[in-house]
Amino acid sequence: MIRWVIVVFLALMLINWFTPLVQRLGFGKLPGDFRFRLFGKEFFLPITTTLILSGVASLIARML
Repeated sequence: MIRWVIVVFLALMLINWFTPLVQRLGFGKLPGDFRFRLFGKEFFLPITTTLILSGVASLIARML
């Protein structure tokens, strides 16, 4: 169980680190990426970006 906690923690850290880089490349502003403000906090749901990056990762995994 502790392994999963560590894996999730590391994944969240990587996502947090790569978010500004991915936004500079133009991702995060695609149709289907939702950004909204609720109770003074900004929320971001990158649905389209996630699908595209997942497809790219899948293609890379198949090539290897």
